[in-house]
Amino acid sequence: MKTFLRVILILAVLGVVGLLAFIFVPVQRTAAVAQLPADYKAPAGSGEYAMRAGDCMACHTAEGGKPFAGGRPIHSPMGTIWATNITPDKETGIGNYTLDDFRAALYDGVRNDGAHLYPAMPYENYRKLTEQDIQALYQYFMTEVPAVSNKVEETALSFPFNQRWGIRAWNWLALGKPGFEPVSQDEQFNRGAYLVQGAGHCAACHSPRNLLMAQDGTDESSAAFLTGGEIDGYTAPDLRGPQSAPQKWSTEELAAYLTTARNAHSTATGEMMLVVRDSLQYMTPEDNLAIATYLKKIGSTGGSTAPATPPAAPEKAEVTDTEKMLTEAKADMPLGPRLYLDNCGGCHFVNGKGAAEIFPELDGNSLVTAKSSKGLLDVMLHGAELPSTKDRPMRVRMQGYNDRLNDEEAAALATFLRQAWHNDAPPVSAEDVKAVRR
Repeated sequence: MKTFLRVILILAVLGVVGLLAFIFVPVQRTAAVAQLPADYKAPAGSGEYAMRAGDCMACHTAEGGKPFAGGRPIHSPMGTIWATNITPDKETGIGNYTLDDFRAALYDGVRNDGAHLYPAMPYENYRKLTEQDIQALYQYFMTEVPAVSNKVEETALSFPFNQRWGIRAWNWLALGKPGFEPVSQDEQFNRGAYLVQGAGHCAACHSPRNLLMAQDGTDESSAAFLTGGEIDGYTAPDLRGPQSAPQKWSTEELAAYLTTARNAHSTATGEMMLVVRDSLQYMTPEDNLAIATYLKKIGSTGGSTAPATPPAAPEKAEVTDTEKMLTEAKADMPLGPRLYLDNCGGCHFVNGKGAAEIFPELDGNSLVTAKSSKGLLDVMLHGAELPSTKDRPMRVRMQGYNDRLNDEEAAALATFLRQAWHNDAPPVSAEDVKAVRR
């Protein structure tokens, strides 16, 4: 009840502020932060590289669709938002956009007709893009991307979220100063900060939201920045805390994860798999190392390149109670561990450590122990796949168990995983499974 009243209060306040903004505040179209020569031409290849850094393809390409032609559904608490066509088609894409129109979309979330884009477009973060990258992106999309005629389904949210003019108030309250300002004399740190804060828009998923549903900080000056968020009911893990995976891995292990979607401890699934598949694998080793270095330096380890919790030597490895139970495999073993031995143990083993760069560790895995069990259940039921990358070309797929496990069995197995070895997360119910299965 309190949450409902809080939402009503927020909507009422935003409604009043939105009305005032609509009357008194013009549509914002930020000018270039830095002036470039009138005859400036972006270096060859820089536009495509900036597109990869910005992860444009993952959102603006529907499954099985043509690149950048839109039509991908983006689920939000307000409803489904359909990604737009950003090919240079003049009828259904952005072929009529000028450079100023293009910059306004990236910086302010404003279309060339003056209508506001929903903040599913991460212009909160793209406001940090340099003018060089903006012009490189503009040249790339206008001259190198084939035009595709594809009229995307119109986003139709329920009232009051269908009132786009109200976003003007949100922008007024939520948007920070445009442009990227380095805070260090360390060039590698600054490059990593630019890629994480701006182009990579990592906070769009990995930062919590404030009362306005804006990102709770877009750089490391906010203590909440990159400390975990939620996307369509899935938990996006903390990247900075002492128990977060990046702070337990070495810088090199983190860079390997970014480049190949796998390392000795974990593999990427869901949205992060798409980020690696469509974006990070195309970044230079120096840029992925810069991202990893930046994340380590703003995290709990303060930049240590060694894992926060180095694994014990094999001869001294701890044997957990879970491992003992699974090894003994007694007849009265509960349902959860029995299902684990039948379906999971062959790849992830009785110690929950899996196989490096193939089968991820389940002991301490952030997906397994996440606040929301939705991600774990989605992988269990529908499977997961590691993408083919330049450094790791082989695809690796985990089968789904949607047809093998009923709701009660899936709940028992998920609960076991969330409480086995060193894991300590709440149990999962059959109703939780049913919701994901739907």
